[in-house]
Amino acid sequence: MSADESVLVGRFNGPWGVQGWVRIWSDTRPPVAIFDYQPWLIGDGQSIEVEQWHRSGPRLVAKLRDVDTPEQAAALGKTDIRVARSALPEPEADEYYWHDLIGLEVVNLEGHVYGHVARMLETGAHDVMEIDGDSPVLIPFVSGEFVREVDLTEGRITVDWPLEWTESE
Repeated sequence: MSADESVLVGRFNGPWGVQGWVRIWSDTRPPVAIFDYQPWLIGDGQSIEVEQWHRSGPRLVAKLRDVDTPEQAAALGKTDIRVARSALPEPEADEYYWHDLIGLEVVNLEGHVYGHVARMLETGAHDVMEIDGDSPVLIPFVSGEFVREVDLTEGRITVDWPLEWTESE
């Protein structure tokens, strides 16, 4: 399965305990949603199944099928966890998965191209796009206010973000 057909949802974060459990770093919101998407894909698309999981304080830990020792868990290292794109539910209208926004061109209402979405940041109040261009720009991802249109087909986000808001004095 190619990277375009799968989505990064987290990564392994080292062994936990003596029975082959592993710590999990989740990129999903809420973090426990990572366990809703099965099977997990690692490496070159190898499928791995979660047998059990639970919270250990602030951590998420999981017992994987055929991983029974701390050494086997440690061998997973910091391997990325991916799932088939088809395993994710369709987003609601005017909602987007971050991985669909990364790489889109960002242009303002006047036609100025700021660059491309390099990554998304979670700030608590709202998500923020980090735009890689001539100089990095941060634009709040607030639909209707700053984000006027997201066109996934054309690969473009149109924003109401005047150029003078990004110019330094």
